[in-house]
Amino acid sequence: MQRSALFRTLGDPTRLAIFELLVKNEHSVSELVERFEVTQPAISQHLGSLRSARLVSTRRRGRHILYKARPEGLKPVVDWLRHYQSFWPEKLENLKSVLKENPHAPRQ
Repeated sequence: MQRSALFRTLGDPTRLAIFELLVKNEHSVSELVERFEVTQPAISQHLGSLRSARLVSTRRRGRHILYKARPEGLKPVVDWLRHYQSFWPEKLENLKSVLKENPHAPRQ
């Protein structure tokens, strides 16, 4: 899945909250409906989006389907952040140098 699709999927506050909850423990749709002020069809739609993004997996327990987060689905985002990890320290050092050279520069 493309990184932008992952950002769109997790950009919805309810979907993000569901994902974060599923990271901690697996839940059925009915358990999720109890925790959120959203209808069962809306929860199912959110879970469908998370499944499409490969951010959750399912398993059957009796007649219930349990959902669990797949943190490895975040790998494209982690890789993207890792790319910029070396960028910021260098830029911050440059900023410190500029501020030392110009002590009258506005600061917050």
